Amino acid sequence: MTNTELIELIDELRALPKENEWVEFKSGNATTNDKIGHYISAISNAACINNQAFGYFVFGIDDATHNVVGTNFKLKNKKEGTQELELFLRQYLHPSVRFNHFVCQYDAKHYLEIFRIPAAKAEPTHFKKIPYIRFDSSLTDLRNYPEHVKAIYNSEEDWSANCIENATIDDLDPDAISKAKDKFKEKNAGTPIYDKIDDWDAKTFLDKAKITIGGKITNTAIILLGKPEASHYISPSVAQITWKLDTEEKAYEHFDIPLFVSINDILKRIRNVKYKFFPDNQLLSTEVNKYDTKVILEALNNCIAHQDYSHNSRIVLTEQVNKLIFSNQGGFFEGTAEDYTTGEKTPKKYRNRWLVNAMVNLNMIDTMGYGIYRMYVEQRKRFFPLPDYTKSTRDNVVLEIYGHTIDENYSKLLIEKKDDLSLTEVILLDKVQKHLPINDEAAKLLKKKELIEGRKPDYYISATIAELTGQKANYTKNKGLDKDVYKGFIIQHIKNHGFATREEINTLLFANLPDYKNEKQRKIYINNIIQEMAATTIENTGSRIKSKWVLKKIK
Repeated sequence: MTNTELIELIDELRALPKENEWVEFKSGNATTNDKIGHYISAISNAACINNQAFGYFVFGIDDATHNVVGTNFKLKNKKEGTQELELFLRQYLHPSVRFNHFVCQYDAKHYLEIFRIPAAKAEPTHFKKIPYIRFDSSLTDLRNYPEHVKAIYNSEEDWSANCIENATIDDLDPDAISKAKDKFKEKNAGTPIYDKIDDWDAKTFLDKAKITIGGKITNTAIILLGKPEASHYISPSVAQITWKLDTEEKAYEHFDIPLFVSINDILKRIRNVKYKFFPDNQLLSTEVNKYDTKVILEALNNCIAHQDYSHNSRIVLTEQVNKLIFSNQGGFFEGTAEDYTTGEKTPKKYRNRWLVNAMVNLNMIDTMGYGIYRMYVEQRKRFFPLPDYTKSTRDNVVLEIYGHTIDENYSKLLIEKKDDLSLTEVILLDKVQKHLPINDEAAKLLKKKELIEGRKPDYYISATIAELTGQKANYTKNKGLDKDVYKGFIIQHIKNHGFATREEINTLLFANLPDYKNEKQRKIYINNIIQEMAATTIENTGSRIKSKWVLKKIK
């Protein structure tokens, strides 16, 4: 908000007959950090009960006279221990309350600070696990007033079902409606209404699909089927998906409504490389995609269905070299991602019930909680890393889907040389020879067929595969030399120079150790060799820090 808009807001609040449950004025700055948390909880709950979209907590107004007196309170300078006060407040507010903090220069003399606090939705707002409420100017525990608790739980508004007063069917895209009708018919194959769908006009179809309500245009209708120029009807909410390419090349593009159609355009932007091989010993080509199309669409549709549109933010799809990152606003509405990985949990409620139901009717998603489960299954089939939600927060769901890149020449050679290799095994072997991680199930499969050797995570291709692909030298480097050979290097060095320091032994052996070992692993391996030799053939005549290894004298 601009300073002018803030002044207008302050004047509106000052004009209220008296301070009430959802507006609190403070003339000074003498209040504890916890007390601020209590006020935010209480004002949020009071705003809900009083059917207000927001409540306000203002520093710099006299609570008795409503005169502007200014304040020395500055949120940015306040701390709880070593933590910023704002972070402390957000940490202990539950569910997450996206309050806004504004500073206002009311006039030349008076500085104000304002908290704009959203009304509680479907659940009381707690601070440190206690919900508060205000009666007149008194703070108290909301749990002592069960009728108010019930009112808050029953207050949930489904924004996606709200009807738009001035919108008409002319604000929807005819082509999008036609395609949606086809999907609806596909969804209802085998049902009694299937043969009637073609005879419905657009208005009947939209009502039957629960996209509109009695012919009235809903926010859902605009999101899924609205013309791009109709986006203003849902403002300040945003129904937009941004595709961003984050590789050596950089690019981005915004995709607007109708999102039912736009998701297919986004799919075309993703560089879903199709690998196609023509092995010399096979008549037909072999083909595999970098990403599974069904997984991409599932992830995109989930973002649309479960976005918290009150955040006024777009959905973002970031394409990197080896993965796709989907990000939408609003945490998981019920449970966590892990709850849905087995396909056994069915959510009882949704953030956007009307939108979710419409997307189900258009065959975009389902309501049984199987979406995440299906993505897990598809990735597991391809032996890829599973969908990763670990970067999600209370206010943001982040999903990472991994793809793969392959060496076409190497994979083609494998297919030609070894008839009993499946395409899946070829892809996995390609990952192993690049030292890319594979999951435990994939490793078990390859080891059972004696295609790889080594221990997790340091797998390498077996001698058989190395011979087929002309990589015998690489196999030797991966497997490493026999331990006795390394010991022989050390003994010969001591014979040539009289002694060997640890640094000299490291230099001598490092380049000859297996490629998959990192620096730390190599040092540990060398240390083990030295300790074995110290028991029989060499001894340290220097110090622990400055070692000087010599051959033991034969007694």
